[in-house]
Amino acid sequence: MSERKLIVGLGNPGPKYEGTRHNVGFDVVDRLAQGGRPSSFSKKFDGLLAEAELDFHRVLLLKPQTFMNLSGRSVRQAVQFYKLTPADDLLVICDDISLPLGKLRIRPKGSDGGQKGLRDIIAQLGTPEFPRLRIGVGDPGPADAADYVLGRWRNTERPVIDDALIAATQAVAVWVSQGLEAAMNRFNAPGG
Repeated sequence: MSERKLIVGLGNPGPKYEGTRHNVGFDVVDRLAQGGRPSSFSKKFDGLLAEAELDFHRVLLLKPQTFMNLSGRSVRQAVQFYKLTPADDLLVICDDISLPLGKLRIRPKGSDGGQKGLRDIIAQLGTPEFPRLRIGVGDPGPADAADYVLGRWRNTERPVIDDALIAATQAVAVWVSQGLEAAMNRFNAPGG
């Protein structure tokens, strides 16, 4: 197990996608970068990388800039460069349409659940064994799922997702300082 932890937020680059459901991973990582002593991002590993401090632990924050469906290349480069063990040192944060709006679910491993960014990371790393923090963005219902996740939050959803982003940053801090089990016990949605 490395001394470093890599926290990856998934999203799509560029102003066109800011504030969309698909970019909640970016939103969490941005909040983590602003906490404590603010960190700035630099271009590295086909992404934007920053170092930050969470609960007195130095962590790496990564926002792949390859678009969601190709996120794995950026993650693989960082994991290999820092010689990280995905099961212990990597946490991926992404949106999930199968979870109710604002609900969090932390898992040590698993399938991609239809999330194409996760699918590419699993393919690039050659393993599904890495923790992921999914943030519920609500069910698209009859709407096209791709259009739904690329859509912006409704005014009525904003307070719920703001609370979820705060909880997600807290969950990441618990994962870094106390481990996966503690984060799961404290932050997983009931029945999740």
